[in-house]
Formats: sequence, structure tokens, C-alpha cells
Amino acid sequence: MRRFFKSTKFKVFAAIASVLVLGVAFAAFSHSAASPITSAVGVVFSPLQSFSSFLAEKLDGFTGAFVSSSVYAQRVNELELQLADYRSKLAEYEKMKQDIETYENFLGVKQQNPDFEFSKASVTARNSADVFGSFVLNRGEAHGIKVNDPVIYGEYLVGIVKKVNTTTCVVASILDPRVNVGAYEIGTREQSYVTGSAELFKQGECSMPGLSANTSISSGAVVCTSGAGGIFPADLLIGTVSDIRTSETDSSCYAVIKPGADIASLNDVFIITAFAGQGEADDYSLD
Repeated sequence: MRRFFKSTKFKVFAAIASVLVLGVAFAAFSHSAASPITSAVGVVFSPLQSFSSFLAEKLDGFTGAFVSSSVYAQRVNELELQLADYRSKLAEYEKMKQDIETYENFLGVKQQNPDFEFSKASVTARNSADVFGSFVLNRGEAHGIKVNDPVIYGEYLVGIVKKVNTTTCVVASILDPRVNVGAYEIGTREQSYVTGSAELFKQGECSMPGLSANTSISSGAVVCTSGAGGIFPADLLIGTVSDIRTSETDSSCYAVIKPGADIASLNDVFIITAFAGQGEADDYSLD
């Protein structure tokens, strides 16, 4: 009997029995239906499970953020396209408004002068090399434009075509000393001509020289074209008198004239391509 308790078989049996007893006791005390081995495994892997869940949540959030950023970028792109479209429409609206204004100002001239033929033109460049501010229009020989064609804005004379290319032309304004326009003042009917000068050009003005020392022209008077010379039609408005000054070279006076059109900011104009009496030089001889 003593040999049996000392034998290897008994020791193995005792060990197994001890493990079973300890397992039952541990299960009883933990009030858990899980086996001791399952519980032990759970204890070991529980931190790993928690960390795995944490990673899964973060990945879900990252994926959601990524999708949201993509949607946001797409929406921004759509809004930029809409904004570009709105800007384009606004530019078209502004151009249309300018065209309407140009035609409204021009309509009176056309009604009063049915013999006039016109070509609408736009300013495409200003000659920075020209000290008297000549500018370029997008009309030329291909559109029937000729040298010495008058250029108007509404009912106001602004200049004359001085050079013609195939599809463009160069205009010298009435502020230019190289331009001389037969003119008269509508109140007194005094006759002279309008031209520019280097001094007055800087102020955006021109002059009507050769007036008598006792001229009746005063500030606020209106000056128009006389039609003399056959280059400019008669009765186009030029501007208003801003001052009367005495000439430094003789006893005559000259009127300082503020043009009715703001020549420096012109965008659209009309070129008069034909009118009754155009090109006919004055001939007052009796033979």
C-alpha cells in the first residue's frame, strides 16, 4: 500500500485531481460560467482586444474624414465653377450696359443726321509713346474706315482718324495740337477753330484761339463744329468754355474748352464714315 502512494501513477493522479479541484473552486468563487482556461486566456488577451477596438474606431473616423474631405473638395470645385460662370455673366452684363449707353447717346445724332453713316468701334490700345494720347480702334480699311474720318462719342466730337491699317486705325483726339476743327460758339455765333496744346493737354482741355479782345464768349458757353473744310460735319458738340484768357503773343483772346466726352476713359465710339459734304473743300471764289 505504501508503495502505491509513492508510485508515479499515484503522483500523476494526485496532480490531475488537484488541478480539477482548484478549477472548480476558482469557478465557484468567480461566479463565472467560463472555464478557468477560458478566463485565463481572456485575461491575457483582453488588453489586445481593447486596443484592437480602439484602432478600429480610429480607422473608421479616418475613413469618414477622408470621404468628407473628398466631398468638400468636390463642392469647392463646383462653387468655383459657378463663381467663374457668374463673373462671365457679369462681364457680359457690363458690356451690354456699356453698349446700351453708347447707342443711347448716339441715337440723337443719328436721328438729327440721317445722312450720316457710322461704324461702331472699341478702343483696343492707347499709344504710350505719343505724348498727346492717340488711341487705337478695332476698325480699319476692311471696315471702310479712311483717314480723316471723324470720331464721336454720343453727340460729342472726340477726334479724327489719322492712320488706317487693315483691321485697326489710329485716332488723334481734339486735345492734340495736330488736330484743328472749325468751330463756333452757339450763343454768340463767333467763329474760330478748336485745337490742343501741350499745356492744356495735361488738364484734359483744349482751346479756341483767335477771339477778339472784347469777345462776348464767357464761361459755360457751348462750342460746336462749324463744318468748315469738309472734314467734320457741322453742329457736333465739342465742349463747354471753362475760361477766357488773353494770348501771350498778341492782343487776342482764347477760350479754354472742356470736352464733353472724357477722352481718357473712352471704351466705345462711333466713326462717321460718310456724311453730306464730306471731303468737299470750301470754295468761295466767284469764277
